[in-house]
Amino acid sequence: MSATPAPHPGAAFLACAGMLIAVGTLMVYSASITARPTEAEQIYLSRHLSFLALSLAAGGIAAHLSSEFWERWAPRLFLLTIALLIGVLLPGIGTQVNGAQRWIRLGVLSIQPSETAKLTLTLLLARLLTRSTTSDYSPVERRLFILFPVAISAMLVLIEPDLGTTVFLLLTATLVLFYSGWPLREFLIAGAMAVPAAAALFVLRPYQWRRIEGFIAAWTEPESAPYQVRQSLTTLGVGGFWGMGLGEGWQKLSFLPEANTDFVFAVIGEELGLLGTLSVVVLWGGLLYFGGQLIQRAPTGSFQKTVAATLLTQLALQAIINVGVVTAMLPPKGISHPFISYGGSSLLVSCVAVGLIISMTSVPHSVTASQEFGDEAEAASQQAALTAAA
Repeated sequence: MSATPAPHPGAAFLACAGMLIAVGTLMVYSASITARPTEAEQIYLSRHLSFLALSLAAGGIAAHLSSEFWERWAPRLFLLTIALLIGVLLPGIGTQVNGAQRWIRLGVLSIQPSETAKLTLTLLLARLLTRSTTSDYSPVERRLFILFPVAISAMLVLIEPDLGTTVFLLLTATLVLFYSGWPLREFLIAGAMAVPAAAALFVLRPYQWRRIEGFIAAWTEPESAPYQVRQSLTTLGVGGFWGMGLGEGWQKLSFLPEANTDFVFAVIGEELGLLGTLSVVVLWGGLLYFGGQLIQRAPTGSFQKTVAATLLTQLALQAIINVGVVTAMLPPKGISHPFISYGGSSLLVSCVAVGLIISMTSVPHSVTASQEFGDEAEAASQQAALTAAA
């Protein structure tokens, strides 16, 4: 009697992502409410729903395209991203907000090319690494050839300036190299070389030091901590265990900065309490667990497994960093919460990342059938051999 097959982890993975998106839609609307009710709340919600429809469509398309398609198109997609990163720096094309030129506006839509770089850089590096072993280049040439895309994309994002995304792109490259099996000693060498570069960035940009000082002050002299950190901790604190009720929070009423984007997790803590924030953490745990089960289906060391593992880790790390900033466990840095924060580019990239993970871990029916036929044939031959021996 055959055993009951285990449920497919893909459905549970998508369910966790869907519930995070649902929580995000609900909280974007709630966090957008102002002290004096206007049509602004409806505008935020309608725009978010428009972004969501576009993002779900893009994620669905990404999931249905084969991994071979993504591997073949990876260089062209990366070159398109580089073109957008250059374009965003040009006057008349890029839009400057709060001293940073990171967006290209197309009507009501805003594209942030540095967000798409997280996807295209991952695809390109995974392709290069899985193919570099069969190339005619020397080991040094292969490494330079692989690291060049990382350097050019990170440099363009740093010019915007966006130090946080620059660091995240470098971390993305590190993840791809790690999952592709690079030796540990090379990570140690690269880390030692990165320390002076990081110190130089802080010297050249003094406001980064002020962020570090503000982070330390949040734990040593709370009254001297940056305003947004103090308001974030206050917002989390007033929620208690059960919260004040959905839509009943008052910190978002002009007290908490970026309530529907970078600090939406704090609004969850105020209105839904510790129970709500822990529920979000549980959903992320489920996404990681079932995503890990999916990734096990991909061949070890393959393009598919490297891409899927990197993108899943990216999503989780971005959520961890956002929660760390909101809870003052990390220095203040504007980074959105995947699936939950308001914003078109972030939501689009997160949904496409989920679609890519599904694409990379999908096993074609013909391959599955041939494997099953092969297993049955092998079992039959083994049984025949045992019968002949007897």
